[in-house]
Amino acid sequence: MAYQILITLDNRRLTLLQNGQVIKTYPIGIGKVATQTPVGTYNIINKAPHPGGPFGVMWMGLSRPHYGIHGTNNPGSIGREVSHGCIRMYNQDVLELSRIVPIGTTVIIRYR
Repeated sequence: MAYQILITLDNRRLTLLQNGQVIKTYPIGIGKVATQTPVGTYNIINKAPHPGGPFGVMWMGLSRPHYGIHGTNNPGSIGREVSHGCIRMYNQDVLELSRIVPIGTTVIIRYR
């Protein structure tokens, strides 16, 4: 089953697709003005449970070094421009997503 993640920065949503069909959408936090989330196409290259600190309960690293999709220790930041460029998710959401998508999953980040 081919999964793909689409991140739209303007509405701060992460959409999980399977074979081109929307499976689920999640609210996210994104990079602030000085440290914007990078637009482009990447892949998930690793997963690290319990990374600690501001990364919450799960880290999924992207093929763009130093960027990833992760949980948060500050749930009030979801829906806002607050990170250093990473994609923040509620901890329960990032755990759910990490159980579904394998390493190698394509992640497309765009404005709309």
